[in-house]
Amino acid sequence: MAGLLKNIGRFYRDGFKNQTWGRPLIWLVVLKFFILFAILRVFFFRPALAGMTDAEKSEAVGETLTRNHHMDHNNTGTYNLKD
Repeated sequence: MAGLLKNIGRFYRDGFKNQTWGRPLIWLVVLKFFILFAILRVFFFRPALAGMTDAEKSEAVGETLTRNHHMDHNNTGTYNLKD
């Protein structure tokens, strides 16, 4: 597995090295990942369970998983989300 990852990394490194726009493209990809994972996570995807004890987290997750997920009455395998 490590050899496969090393070969993939080498493939991209050599590919970008031989391009005239290689370096700016690498920085563009790095900037994109930074924006997606750092900035958006901080402002839009705050941890919902932050500040709760383990018991409160367990209760919240259990309630979320069971709330509004009742099967409909004719057993078609679809969920009734109207309740």
